[in-house]
Amino acid sequence: MINRFMKTLFFTFSALLLSLCSLAQSDLRVSDNGRFLVYQDGTPFFYLGDTAWELFHRLNRGEAYLYLKDRAGKGFTVIQAVVLAEHNGLEEPNAYGELPLTDNDPAKPNEAYFKHVDFVIEKAAELNLHIALLPTWGDKVFKNKWGVGPEIFNPENAYKYGRFIGNRYKHNRNIIWVIGGDRNPREDSDDVEIWRAMARGIVETVGGNDKALMTFHPQTASSTWFHEDEWLDFNMLQTSHCADTKVWEKISHDYNLKPVKPTMDGEPMYEEIPVCFDLEKNGYSDPNDVRRKAYLSLFAGAHGHTYGCNNVWQMYAPERKRHISATRPWYESLDLPGASSMTFVRKLMESRPMLDRIPDPSMIVSSSDHYRERVMATRGNDYAFIYSSSGHPFEVVMGRISGKRVKASWYNPRTGETTIAGVYKNKGVRKFTPPSQGNEHDWVLIMDDVKRAY
Repeated sequence: MINRFMKTLFFTFSALLLSLCSLAQSDLRVSDNGRFLVYQDGTPFFYLGDTAWELFHRLNRGEAYLYLKDRAGKGFTVIQAVVLAEHNGLEEPNAYGELPLTDNDPAKPNEAYFKHVDFVIEKAAELNLHIALLPTWGDKVFKNKWGVGPEIFNPENAYKYGRFIGNRYKHNRNIIWVIGGDRNPREDSDDVEIWRAMARGIVETVGGNDKALMTFHPQTASSTWFHEDEWLDFNMLQTSHCADTKVWEKISHDYNLKPVKPTMDGEPMYEEIPVCFDLEKNGYSDPNDVRRKAYLSLFAGAHGHTYGCNNVWQMYAPERKRHISATRPWYESLDLPGASSMTFVRKLMESRPMLDRIPDPSMIVSSSDHYRERVMATRGNDYAFIYSSSGHPFEVVMGRISGKRVKASWYNPRTGETTIAGVYKNKGVRKFTPPSQGNEHDWVLIMDDVKRAY
């Protein structure tokens, strides 16, 4: 009898422990130096995102799994997706004929719709993918000229919706919470308080700021409104879809703010999108520029980077409404060159110690201010990466990393291949000439302390 009682007590206590563990924080946190994301044990995490805003709304389960497997195979670590989607997400049903809310009321979520969201999040976890989860697109708060809306949120129901969605996904450790959705809060409005209320509802039900890794997706920069908010763990920019944006300046601005927080570009120019939304004048985006955005932002101090494809984010298919000049179906767009090159971005950034990496423009004697001519340097204690946007020669101030001699190598961002360039004394100024030049010939110079066996 006593043994049976003790067994029951043991299993009850174990179940309680399991329940408490299920409320544990996200498996990610901000690094101790405030610059990067890491796993809870301190292992570095590289945020390589893909933009899949319409994932929950437009794809069925088979399609969603196909998409997730592809992105996992290419080395993406984060998928950015929206629950209340942009493309008439409140009034156009998902692939199973379900709407997310009853009567467009945030207090009346439709269980069948959210079961589908559950499935996608869980499949992502099985593939070691994190979901950067936007509870709603911004047009449900502020529609403006291109939004569909309707505007359904106020501070009161935003808080309640935040509590609902936070409670629903508090057990999912692969969630990165993203408040906002392509809208800047307006002056003389409740916008800021709506977003803060939603964030507060999530944080309270998940179990506190230390358990909910959270950012904000703006049209410009989250730091403008929320940098000092405790719930904002890292800043997110949107440099948007014009080619000539000086992304390094925007990253540097946030990098230098106090308190220190990680920063990144969460929506740069998409692959196969009309540049500045003007197809007749500017044509479609250059995949080389899509790749440049990644290196120029990372070398300026970003902790990670998000890729996007115009056909994929909207999950365009012939039977669906075309948006912003989609060129081909999403499933035929998975292997575009920009997407494939993101594999090599992650490969390089994880090849050396990540957590001591800093931007160091002082390593470069001079650099153009034009994004296609730009040369930028980032380094750790015993290595450096120097990016030449079009393969133009550049001069390096040596001695910024450890070692009397350095081994230099050329890394090809288009193929991921590395070739040895030589061994040099680590002092003075040295000129380096990449293997080739031109718009399709960006290069990264890798310099290592020769004593390190990288």
